[in-house]
Amino acid sequence: MPTYVIGDLQGCRTKLTELLERIHAHCADPRLIFVGDLVNRGPNSLETLREVRELGDTTNVVLGNHDLHLLAVANGIRPQHRTDTLDEILDAPDRDELLDWLRHRPLAILENDHLMVHAGVLPQWTAQQTIALSQEVEQMLQGPDWLDFLRQMYGNQPARWEDRLEGMDRLRCIVNALTRLRFCSADGTMDLATSKGVEIELPGYMRWFDVPGRNTEDTTVVFGHWSTLGLIMRPDIISLDTGCLWGGKLSAVCLDDRSVIQVDCPQYQKPGSI
Repeated sequence: MPTYVIGDLQGCRTKLTELLERIHAHCADPRLIFVGDLVNRGPNSLETLREVRELGDTTNVVLGNHDLHLLAVANGIRPQHRTDTLDEILDAPDRDELLDWLRHRPLAILENDHLMVHAGVLPQWTAQQTIALSQEVEQMLQGPDWLDFLRQMYGNQPARWEDRLEGMDRLRCIVNALTRLRFCSADGTMDLATSKGVEIELPGYMRWFDVPGRNTEDTTVVFGHWSTLGLIMRPDIISLDTGCLWGGKLSAVCLDDRSVIQVDCPQYQKPGSI
């Protein structure tokens, strides 16, 4: 069963349907993994969430920052942003079932020397450690105190990972790395303020996957989140957010042979509008 990993959907349901048709033309029974941000900013967040959920047990999803934002908005913890497109989900008769399914998704998946996350991995972490740390967050998000966790989840501190971190500082640092990371320093200090572009002008900082000697260099990290990067295929990384929302493409990569399937997308939002 070939495994296809699919980039950020962000509510672009018709493009998802088109991409799945093309994948099924190559393989009748694929395994599918989505690298997060199923919803928001695109035109059909509700139908996208329903379709992915209905794909069944051969499909998995890692949570992205927009998926966590939906959970926070739905529970009155965060306000909607001007460009959010979440009202369909919030008003849906099956919203509770959809949100419960969503909060039970993982933040990282490790299969066949491929590590799937939404945004990035800190240079200190190995692939196995990344899974263990993601499970700490998943335990909280799926447990009885998950709303308290969401209330304390937001913030940019601590910016640097230390094994001795405890409580919400520890969990917040894990969430920020896995769902928001773009740039960091060689010691893993995250810059979470810079969100656009592919290069940073802050001295000592670089793209997280370019940190020399990071501990996941022996594993292929597959991620989305960063549409301005576009499709990058290196032995150690696969970048999969190809700007479906911005008039780019929706992309899938087969992990078995690294073949790429893409569909063209209309421009649902203008760059710079957010």
